[in-house]
Amino acid sequence: MKLLRTAVILVGFLSAALPLLWMGLSSIKHRDATISQHPKVIPALLASNTDASPLFVPTTEAYRGLGQIHAGAQHSFWHHLGNSAIIGVLSTIASVLLGTCCAYGFSRFVVPGAKDWLFFILSTRFMPPLAVVVPVLLMYRQLDLQGTHAGLVLLYTVFNLSLSVWLMKGFLDEIPRAYEEAALVDGWSRSQAFLRVVLPEARTGMAVTAVFCLISAWNEYGFAMTLNSSGAVTVPPYFAGLQGNIEGMPWPQIAAGALLFVLPIVVFTVAVRRHLLRGMTFGTIKQ
Repeated sequence: MKLLRTAVILVGFLSAALPLLWMGLSSIKHRDATISQHPKVIPALLASNTDASPLFVPTTEAYRGLGQIHAGAQHSFWHHLGNSAIIGVLSTIASVLLGTCCAYGFSRFVVPGAKDWLFFILSTRFMPPLAVVVPVLLMYRQLDLQGTHAGLVLLYTVFNLSLSVWLMKGFLDEIPRAYEEAALVDGWSRSQAFLRVVLPEARTGMAVTAVFCLISAWNEYGFAMTLNSSGAVTVPPYFAGLQGNIEGMPWPQIAAGALLFVLPIVVFTVAVRRHLLRGMTFGTIKQ
């Protein structure tokens, strides 16, 4: 049984890691090796002269070329990665903070029609984002927000807020009210009890919520493509814009850029993994 479990885990891990492994190999190939009809999968110092050989000469040319401005683009990959980082981080912070405050109100106070309001908040996730892209575009043109970091930060915050509220309410419901009541008895105000007692206890939920909000903002394509044809263009629209490159798709640079684009999410997820694991079982044991 143990051997079977190990085999299943290994197969699942290899299946999940295969796209990343293929991108890693593509990022150290020359462009001719990436578009060859015969797959080149084995790095070698001296590649075979035959096109059917699976060997290829590894190179770091793709990573050095990330600073290059390709035809059809206005800036290099690093500029667009910076845009993604600014927009993703700011919208995640705003979503988590606003969602936590809103969830605290629903969790601790009697709100008339609370269930209806919570369902209304959740219902905003039912609608495909692209269904409102035209009115949002018209509104942003009137407010002069198209092509700006603030425009996408505001939009991603609004769309992630429903997820943040629902996740955080579940975590806040599990924090005993006795903690706050003890703080209030000691003379603390409601805001002091929230900042010094509730938030430290809710850091697990905030970490879990931040991961989902960051992934959503980091990978979003539709709004980023429609509202930012110039200016604050993020990485997904940048990659899509390279399809019209007269020199052909720079596949090694795209593979290298995609790996670097995924890296911050992986690092952040690993950094908060302790909170993620605790969040999976939060509230399952009643005192």
